[in-house]
Order: sequence, then C-alpha cells, then structure tokens
Amino acid sequence: MSLQSYIKTHHPQAFAILKNLRSHLYTLMEQLSAAENPEDASSGDPSPPFDPLAPAVPISYPLKSLDELEGRVYFKSFHFPFNRAEVELPSAGGGGASMLERPRVLVCHDMAGGYTDDRFVQGGTNADAYAIWHWYLIDVFVYFSHSLVTLPPPCWTNTAHRHGVKSLGTFIMEHNEGKKLADKLLSTKDSAHMYAERLTELAVALGFDGWLINMEVTLDPGQIPNLKEFVSHLSQTMHSSVSGSLVIWYDSVTIDGNLSWQNQLNDKNKPFFDLCDGILVNYSWQEDYPKLSADVAGDRRFDVYMGIDVFGRGSYGGGQWTTNVALDVIKQGNVSAALFAPGWVYETKQPPDFQTAQNRWWGLVEKSMGIVQNYPKALPFYSNFDQGHGVHIFIDGAQVSGNSWNNISSQSFQPFIEFPKDSTSQSIQISIKFKEDSYSGGGNITFSGTLGTHAEFTARLFEGDLLLGNSPVHFVYSVKSNGNSLLGLVLKLSSSTNEKKLVLLASAGDTLLTMNRFSSQYTKVIMPRRVSSLEEEWFLHENIIEMHGHTLKEIQVICYRPKVEKSAPTSNDVTLSDDTPLEFYAALGDLRITTPGQNSTFPPSTSWLVDCKFISWISGSKGSKLLSCMVTWTLKEGDAQNFPNYNLYVEKIMGTRSGDQNKLVESARIPLEYLGVAVVKAFYISNLEVLEGVSHVKLVIQVCGLDGARQKVEESPFLQLQVQG
Repeated sequence: MSLQSYIKTHHPQAFAILKNLRSHLYTLMEQLSAAENPEDASSGDPSPPFDPLAPAVPISYPLKSLDELEGRVYFKSFHFPFNRAEVELPSAGGGGASMLERPRVLVCHDMAGGYTDDRFVQGGTNADAYAIWHWYLIDVFVYFSHSLVTLPPPCWTNTAHRHGVKSLGTFIMEHNEGKKLADKLLSTKDSAHMYAERLTELAVALGFDGWLINMEVTLDPGQIPNLKEFVSHLSQTMHSSVSGSLVIWYDSVTIDGNLSWQNQLNDKNKPFFDLCDGILVNYSWQEDYPKLSADVAGDRRFDVYMGIDVFGRGSYGGGQWTTNVALDVIKQGNVSAALFAPGWVYETKQPPDFQTAQNRWWGLVEKSMGIVQNYPKALPFYSNFDQGHGVHIFIDGAQVSGNSWNNISSQSFQPFIEFPKDSTSQSIQISIKFKEDSYSGGGNITFSGTLGTHAEFTARLFEGDLLLGNSPVHFVYSVKSNGNSLLGLVLKLSSSTNEKKLVLLASAGDTLLTMNRFSSQYTKVIMPRRVSSLEEEWFLHENIIEMHGHTLKEIQVICYRPKVEKSAPTSNDVTLSDDTPLEFYAALGDLRITTPGQNSTFPPSTSWLVDCKFISWISGSKGSKLLSCMVTWTLKEGDAQNFPNYNLYVEKIMGTRSGDQNKLVESARIPLEYLGVAVVKAFYISNLEVLEGVSHVKLVIQVCGLDGARQKVEESPFLQLQVQG
C-alpha cells in the first residue's frame, strides 16, 4: 500500500487536509497565471472583481454557495445564454441496451482544477490548450472541479454529445466548509428536495445529462435519511426531465455518516448506489475488489465504476503508463471503469509531445476496454477532423484566420486512428497536422513516408454502424498530395445475412489499370464520379454507391501509387514497375456522406431577425473606436436545428452621409474579418477596433449545415451599425 493510500485509509482527516492544500495550490497557480497573463485575466477570469451581470467576454464558471444555487442567480447572469450546450445527445448514442450489456468507461476530467482555457465559451487563444479527442473510447464524461456546483463548459458537452457520450457536472462538499454546507443542505427533507430540484433545473437549462455527487464530509447519523432523500429526489427529477440522464454517487461518506472510502461496493455504500444510477468507487482498491463489487451489484454490475487515478496516487497498477493494468483487472471483474484525471499526460508534459503521448496513452485504453462508440450511425455525416485548436482556420480551402485559437465545441467527429507504439514499424506515418494549410478548420490527417508502386497501405478512419437504405449514398472528400501519391477510401459493409463486402472508392486515374489492379481484392471498385480542384492544391473527390440493405461498419483510408506499364521510367530514370519505395505524401481534409435531398439549403437572409444589444463605443488610439456588443439572431419562422454553428464576420465600410435623407456615400470596403464561431445563436464582440474613417460596420452571420456546407457570405444574414461619436 502506498503512503497516500495508507493515509487515506487510516487517517481520513489528515488526507482531507492534504486534499484541501492541493485545492488551494491550484487556486494559487491560477492566480499566478492571471498575474503573468493580465490580458487573459481581464478577458474573463472568474475571480474578483468578476461581475456576472455585466456584459463581458462570455465564460463558464461554477457556483460556490448554496445561496447562489437556491436563488437561481445563474439564470440572471449575462453569461447564462452563452453556456447552453446546443448539441443534443443522439437517441441511439450514450445509452440504451448496448450500454447496459458491457463494461463502460467513465472519464472524470479533473484537469488543473478546471475552468482553464475551456472557460472561454467563444474560444480562447491558446493553440496548445488541453483537449480530449478519443471519444470513441468513452461512455460518460464528468467535468470536475473543487467548487460546490461544477457546471460543464458547453464546449465539453457539445463535443461529448456529438460523439454519443453523456456529459455530467459535479456537486461536491469537502473539508470544514463542506460540512457547514452539508448541514444546510440536509437540515430538512424539504431542503434536500429543493436543492436537488435546483440542480436538475441547471442541467436541463444548460443541456447536460446529470451529476456526480461527491460528499467528502463526515455527517451525523441523523442526517443520513435526508441525504438519501437528496440522492433519490435528484435521480427522480433528473430522470423525469432528461431522457437517459445519470446520477452517480462517489464512494466517500458511508451509510453511518463516516467519511470512509470503501474502495469497493459493499453494505456501507450500497444504500446510496440503490438510489441512483451508479457509483464511482474510490481508486485505492485491491485486485479482488472489482469481482467482489460485481457480486454485490448483481444485475447492476456495470453501474459500478472502479476508479483509477491516472496520476497513480494509490491506484491499483500505478496509473500513468500502466493504467491498462488496472483496466484489465476491471474488465475481467465484469464491471466498469472510471478514469480520473487523464489530463496527467498534459499536465506532466509527457514526451515527446502532447499529441504523440495522448494518442499512445489512449491506445492503452482501447487495448484493454475496446471501442464503445460507433459512427457514422446516421446521415448526413461530416468531419473535417478538427480537434478544436490550431494556428489558423480555413473554410473550403481558403484561409479566413491566421490567429492561434482553441474551442473544443469546434471538434468534428474524431477519427479512430490507430497509432503504433513504434512509428518506424510501418512505411506510412499518420499524423494530425495543424501548421500546414488546411481544407476546413484547423487541421488535416496526413499520410507520409515511402511506398512502392505495387504496395498499398490502409488505415482505420471510422468504425460505424450505418444502415444504407434504398437511396444512393454520396461520399465527397478533399485530398491534396504530392506527385503520384494517391488516396482513396475503403468501405467495409455487412449484409443482413452477415455477408462481408469490401468497396473501394478509388482515386482518380486510369480506370482500366485501376480495375485490373483491384478488382480481385474488392467486391466493387468505384471510380470518382467527379474530381474538381479548389484553391489549386486541394481536389474534391465525389463518389456514389448503392448498397441497399447493407450496413457500413468501417471506413478506411487507402494509400497507393498508380501502376504504369512495365519499364516506364520516371524523369529520374527510376523504373516504377521495379517497386522501388518512393516518397509518399497525401492529406485528407474532410469527408462528407449524404443521401439525395440531404444537402443543406439555407433560408434567405431576410428569414432571420438579427439584433444587437449592449452596444458600447469607446475611443481608441489615433481616432479609432472600440466596439463591444452582443449580436443575436433567430429564424422568423421554422426550426434552426439543421444549422449546428455559425461563423461571424465583420465588414468595415468607409464613407460619409450626405443629402437630405442622410444617405451613405460609400468610398471603400475593408475586406471581411473573421471574428469567431458560435454554437448558440448569440455572439459577444469585445473591443473590436474600428479605424478612423470607417462610418459603418456590417456584422455577418454565416449559417453552417450539418453536412459541412456553408451559406455564401454575400447571402448570409447581417446587421449594419453606424459608428457612433
């Protein structure tokens, strides 16, 4: 047993003090960071003199008192409407029978105390901000901090839901202050019910799926009945308000009121387990505890989440790079796993870099627990492989921003890329590139290395469960490549009789040579219906398949070179038919899968009502003005659910007013400037510089479709403001 585990088991009060010191250390680190980065602090750090009622750059923040919770003060905050997660959990994702019949994976984020770069709702400026992108290995995501009511920043819920993962907040009471709060919470049955209802209101209003309840305080035995009422009523109200919602109990206070971590499900904590949807078992368990817990849980064994502290603090197997040791025991015990603080990879700067280390670490999780999410499962399906950060932003191959940024809400469906432990073991290396020009968003998947003329390299892109109907299915993907580097897609399908089929969507080239080469390997070989070039280096490949009644199970990328006639030399007199390995490079920019009639159609700009509130003009330098305002937009009629996000631009118009009707005489227009992306139908502009001579600013809202299409900027809704003063 480690020293930390020993202290936690035998001296719980001392352990609580140590945890309190850790919490204070995080606070000091955040304050130091704010002092070193005053620009970040002034743009929305939730420490004093933060005023939630004043218009400012929208942020996410927790509630720190029961009075705030009881008084519903969050709903009065200027920041509230920005914090609603707009991406709904798919009805087939994150739950249902498939989730109940297997061990699950819960991830409790606990990254550097929470509310770091992710607190900026409209995105931040740190291109190296922490993110998770292995969502296909996760069932439940919990956002965690040491504040009383931890509300998940909407970026996490949006992305989790997009991938079929449930998102939970945390309700925590700890230390001496927590005991005082618990006394108030549990003073009466009515108070326990009231606070449970307030928590449910917040989850419903902000669009997340439930709560982790962490009561790390010692209670009087007489308070336990009201604690049980709180857990029961929270579970009931959540279930009646949010389909598929979860309330999970943390293994801390026992049924007799003692703060005593059991590290297993037993008669000391099972009464709470019986009242909610699961238990997160503390991480200092022994090898036989998963099996013992499963025996106690009976038919609910998969509702037992055995905790693993990825930092390795008292965890079985040591966490860190041996996290899989504990995962294997959990899988054998036929219970579920809870990964606590996977940000260890990021916080401890594991070599050689975060991308490589993150992919390697999650590879251990996949090896032990397997894939738990599948997509595509429905159409339209679109991915530009964006991880939610970068140093530029591209749209349809054209750069619209050259600034560093981060915004987890911008993550599209993440690929199921398998990264080998030793990258030199394969001829083609796969990587997500952020500094190269993109086709859409901030990154591409690149395939580089060497490949012979007769060789092919395939790699998993997605594992889906998509039933193909009677309509043809369109696949459109963007590629850039060097020389004779070709990139296509391989589709693995299954029929209703479980017959396996392989379809190759080949790259453009000689049709006869392609068919002769691949027809024996694939059920069908389909040449592109159309190939068009965009921005010179990018080429759009359009394919159509018809496989009625088949289910698409996997999409792979295939890299290959064109075959040529024997002895046909290259310009360097290298005979390609000799299969000499040559340099290979290709990048995949995005992928769109649709059926006829699913392509986005956008309402005319006049269909939208665009408004502007909290308008402020202040003087800047050299005669300029600084504009701050909140822009909102709504459809006058109809539903906007097919428009998942909106790009914001500003166009600055130079001119003068003249004539009896004070008509604008335009002299020049400054090129469009990209401001950011919004998921909710609101965006706050802060201190936008408007140079002297500009008379009007035109705020443009570009509507985006589920299939990745975007409305033409010149046809998008807009609002024009006259420069004041």
